[in-house]
Formats: sequence, C-alpha cells, structure tokens
Amino acid sequence: MSLAIGVDLGGTKIAAGVVDEAGVIIAEERRPTPTESSEAVLAAMADAIAALRAAHDVSAVGIGAPGFVNAQRDVLLFTPNLPMADVALASRLRALTGLPVVVENDANAAAWAEFRFGGGAEVQDMVLLTIGTGLGGGIVSGGQLLRGSFGVAAEVGHIEMVHGGHRCGCGLDGCWEQYASGSALVRVARRLARKRRDEATQLLALGDGTPEGVKGKHITRAARAGDPVALAAFEEVGIMLGRGMAILAAVLDPAMFVIGGGVSDAGELLVAPARRAFEDHLTARAHRPLAEVALASLGNDAGIAGAADLARN
Repeated sequence: MSLAIGVDLGGTKIAAGVVDEAGVIIAEERRPTPTESSEAVLAAMADAIAALRAAHDVSAVGIGAPGFVNAQRDVLLFTPNLPMADVALASRLRALTGLPVVVENDANAAAWAEFRFGGGAEVQDMVLLTIGTGLGGGIVSGGQLLRGSFGVAAEVGHIEMVHGGHRCGCGLDGCWEQYASGSALVRVARRLARKRRDEATQLLALGDGTPEGVKGKHITRAARAGDPVALAAFEEVGIMLGRGMAILAAVLDPAMFVIGGGVSDAGELLVAPARRAFEDHLTARAHRPLAEVALASLGNDAGIAGAADLARN
C-alpha cells in the first residue's frame, strides 16, 4: 500500500498525517504554527514530517497552504496570515526531508479530497465552497482540479457581489465573502440584534447581553433553539451564498456544490436558504438539470487527505 503525508498549513496550527490510498489518515502530528519567520514555519513542518516518517514508509509529501501557489505547485506566492511570500516551499522542504514535495492551495486540496473520497466521489464536475472566516473555493472540472494559467484559480470569495459594498481584506469592495462567510454571519446577526433586540433574547443571552458580544457559535446555538433573529441571520447569509452559487453554475455547470468549512456545521440552517436562492437565481432554471447541494463529509481531515493524494499521484 502506498502511503503519503499530507500537511494542512494553517494560521495557528500545522496538522500533518499519513494517508493511505483510500484517503484514510492512519497517523497524525500537530504543531503550533510559528509566526516569526518562514524559516521557523519550514522547520516546524519538517519536524512533523520527520515524526511521521519514523514509523511509516511514505513516498511523498503534499502541502495544503492558505494562499496563492504558482502553476508549477512549488512556490507559495502569498498568504495573508503567515510570514511567507515567494517562498520556494517544495524545494526547501525537499531539501529538509529528502522526499518529493507538492504544494497546493488548501481549498484545492480539500476539494480534491471531497472529490476522491467524500461527497463528490460520484461526479466529475464539482465545486467545494469552504465557509469559514472567509469564503474559499476549489473546483474540479472533468475530473481535474481547475488551477488556471497562473495557478490561482478558484478564488471565488473575491467575486464582486455588491458594487460599492463592504470593504474586503483583499483591498476591494463588495466581495462575495463579505456576504457569505462566518464574518458576514456575525456582522448580520449583530445588525439584526440591534434593530430587533426584543426578539433576540436567546441570542443575546448567550453572549454578554449586547449585540457586540454576539459570536458565531452563539448564532448557531440560538438558531437551533428557534431564536428568530439568529434564524434571520442564517437566512440572509444563505441567500447570498445561493446567489453566488447560481453565478458559478452559469459559468461552470457543476453536477454538485459541496459546502464545507466551520460555518457548515450549522447544516440545513445555512444550506436550506442557500439551496432555495440557488434555484431562484439560476439562469434558465426550467430548462436545465439542477446541481445537487450537499454538505462536505470529510470535515477537518479533507486538507490532509487531499494534499497527500495529490502528492502521491
């Protein structure tokens, strides 16, 4: 059996695992992500890889990195939350570990895992949307990851959804992730709680009693308990998610949208309004098949499993 190591490089932690050909993680190592330099990040990844290699015979390493990766899958061009830019990640880790190394965008790695081993395993064309602090994406078209000419395709969170809208961390205004993400959910819930304070009793009680004290976890708990303001926040964000999906469907025509990321833990609270809005805004709805909208099935393991499989193959 061929084993490979997948590494999910995050802003706060490095998660590495030995993955078999079925996408099963059979051993894991975790390290805090250093913040002082790229050298420290490389050393922490190499240390985790060495610990896994000590007990397993592995053939390659795949890195899922949160940022732009060049078309050759070896240089991390930019990442907003780590001290790394224009870092030859593959060659540097190859020198430290002696193993072949492939670098991939983390959302692409997760999309590949869902396509190979998870919710998208029965289709050849799918879009993964990761709804977390921001909105990430990965696209599989004709059974292949869609990377683009320069390696930075599928940055779907930065499609302009609202002209002159909320300022995005990317420097532009009105990006999709400002309206369909965990950050957007919190902003919407706080706004609604200020306007409808009398209806938001359950939501406000979970925080410090003020709209400014509302956090993402409070919104999900309150919505599950039937709080009308929390439910309205999920409805608003879900609608914006579905509208963007309809735009992507007009261009990509996928068989399936897979919804992952931390906010997807809310399940149908998010997916149901997104599905309705997707159907309402899909061009020529009455004359075309409708893509399935499903929750991701691999959770936090997707990045590790996908990166390892891409490296092995």
